[in-house]
Order: sequence, then structure tokens, then C-alpha cells
Amino acid sequence: MDRTQTGTNAPSRAAVVIYILTASIALVGLTEATYLAVLAFTGETAVCGGSEGCFQVLGSAYAKIGRLPVAAFGAAAYFTVFALATFSAFGYGKARKFLAITISLMFLFTLWLLGVQAFLLHAFCRYCLVSAAMVFLLTGLLVATPPASPTSS
Repeated sequence: MDRTQTGTNAPSRAAVVIYILTASIALVGLTEATYLAVLAFTGETAVCGGSEGCFQVLGSAYAKIGRLPVAAFGAAAYFTVFALATFSAFGYGKARKFLAITISLMFLFTLWLLGVQAFLLHAFCRYCLVSAAMVFLLTGLLVATPPASPTSS
């Protein structure tokens, strides 16, 4: 069974490049989020370069959802984006839809987390700001992705 029978459309060359960039950025985000999650699970302190804001944010009640660190959810989200971007580059239409949903949810959650840092904690974490920049970049790439062209049988 080929992709035309499974309901997929071939992405344009520009879309493939964007999906590769998206997957690459997601790998960087996955690395950072995994680092922070491992530190949270082991009780270690992040290397923040003397930034007090970093310690305030990562040590706050907002750094966990239940018993799990927010960074663990971030790692899962970045891995999902990596996988979906890879599938999207190979022309799987459903992966493109789930990629758009995942990045949109990450964007909204990032806005909320930035609001928490700015208005509730009055402190910023460098790792969190880098992650926010990556999510904003992923969102921009999502918006810039050209629509898939239908394949002809």
C-alpha cells in the first residue's frame, strides 16, 4: 500500500526543510528538558551560572505537576514533536495535524509558564527562557509551513 492509498499528501521541498528544522530544534529542546527532568528526579541543583531567578523558578511549586517535574512533560512534548516532524517529512498527513496540535499546546503552556515567572514568581529561569524561545521558533516554523499538495494517482 502506498501513501496515496493511506490518505497522505507529499510535502513540498520547502515543507520538508521546515520539518527537518523542526525535528532538529525538538532534539535540542529534548536534551535541555531531559537534563532538567533528571536533575529534578535526582534532587540535584541545576547549573544556573549564579542566577538566583533560576533557582527560584526551578525550586518553586510551579516546577511540578503533581509529583512530576514540568521538565518531564517538556521532554515528552519535545520527543513527540521530533517524531511527528519526522513522520510529516515523509508525507504522513495525520502526523502533520498532530504536530500542529502539539506545538499549539506547547505554545499555550509556554505562555502560561512565562506568565507565572513574570507575575507570580517575579523571577526568570535561563533554561525556561531558552525553552520558550525554542517553542516560539517551533510555532513560527509551523505557521510558515506550506500546505501539503495533493498527490495524483
